[in-house]
Amino acid sequence: MNTGAYQISLSYNQILNLVKQLSFKEKTRLSMELAKETKDQTLTRLLNSFRTEEITQDEIDKEVESVRSEIYA
Repeated sequence: MNTGAYQISLSYNQILNLVKQLSFKEKTRLSMELAKETKDQTLTRLLNSFRTEEITQDEIDKEVESVRSEIYA
Protein backbone atom coordinates (compact mmCIF):
# COMPACT_ATOMS: atom_id res chain seq x y z
CA MET A 1 0.00 0.00 0.00
CA ASN A 2 1.34 3.40 -1.00
CA THR A 3 1.41 5.85 1.92
CA GLY A 4 2.79 8.80 -0.04
CA ALA A 5 1.27 12.25 0.20
CA TYR A 6 -0.92 13.52 -2.59
CA GLN A 7 -1.85 17.09 -3.34
CA ILE A 8 -4.82 18.31 -5.31
CA SER A 9 -5.93 21.83 -6.13
CA LEU A 10 -9.42 22.73 -4.99
CA SER A 11 -11.24 26.03 -5.05
CA TYR A 12 -12.76 27.53 -1.94
CA ASN A 13 -16.25 26.55 -3.13
CA GLN A 14 -15.17 22.96 -3.74
CA ILE A 15 -13.75 22.74 -0.25
CA LEU A 16 -16.88 24.33 1.20
CA ASN A 17 -19.05 21.78 -0.60
CA LEU A 18 -16.93 18.95 0.82
CA VAL A 19 -17.16 20.38 4.33
CA LYS A 20 -20.93 20.62 4.06
CA GLN A 21 -20.98 16.86 3.49
CA LEU A 22 -19.27 16.17 6.81
CA SER A 23 -21.17 15.05 9.88
CA PHE A 24 -21.74 17.49 12.73
CA LYS A 25 -18.99 15.79 14.75
CA GLU A 26 -16.53 16.03 11.85
CA LYS A 27 -17.41 19.70 11.27
CA THR A 28 -16.84 20.42 14.95
CA ARG A 29 -13.47 18.67 14.86
CA LEU A 30 -12.47 20.55 11.70
CA SER A 31 -13.57 23.83 13.25
CA MET A 32 -11.42 23.22 16.32
CA GLU A 33 -8.40 22.38 14.14
CA LEU A 34 -8.85 25.55 12.09
CA ALA A 35 -9.25 27.65 15.24
CA LYS A 36 -6.09 26.12 16.72
CA GLU A 37 -4.12 26.85 13.57
CA THR A 38 -5.39 30.43 13.48
CA LYS A 39 -4.46 30.96 17.14
CA ASP A 40 -1.00 29.52 16.53
CA GLN A 41 -0.42 31.85 13.59
CA THR A 42 -1.73 34.87 15.51
CA LEU A 43 0.46 34.09 18.51
CA THR A 44 3.52 33.65 16.30
CA ARG A 45 2.89 37.01 14.61
CA LEU A 46 2.40 38.66 18.00
CA LEU A 47 5.59 37.21 19.44
CA ASN A 48 7.55 38.17 16.33
CA SER A 49 6.27 41.74 16.58
CA PHE A 50 7.81 42.05 20.06
CA ARG A 51 11.13 40.48 19.06
CA THR A 52 14.00 42.92 19.22
CA GLU A 53 17.77 42.91 19.25
CA GLU A 54 17.87 46.15 21.25
CA ILE A 55 17.37 44.56 24.67
CA THR A 56 18.50 41.25 26.09
CA GLN A 57 16.53 38.84 28.23
CA ASP A 58 18.99 39.53 31.06
CA GLU A 59 18.19 43.25 30.90
CA ILE A 60 14.48 42.49 30.96
CA ASP A 61 14.92 40.21 33.99
CA LYS A 62 16.89 42.88 35.86
CA GLU A 63 14.22 45.50 35.15
CA VAL A 64 11.45 43.14 36.28
CA GLU A 65 13.28 42.44 39.54
CA SER A 66 13.85 46.18 40.05
CA VAL A 67 10.16 46.96 39.62
CA ARG A 68 9.16 44.07 41.90
CA SER A 69 11.53 45.36 44.57
CA GLU A 70 9.96 48.82 44.37
CA ILE A 71 6.45 47.36 44.59
CA TYR A 72 7.22 45.20 47.64
CA ALA A 73 9.25 47.92 49.43
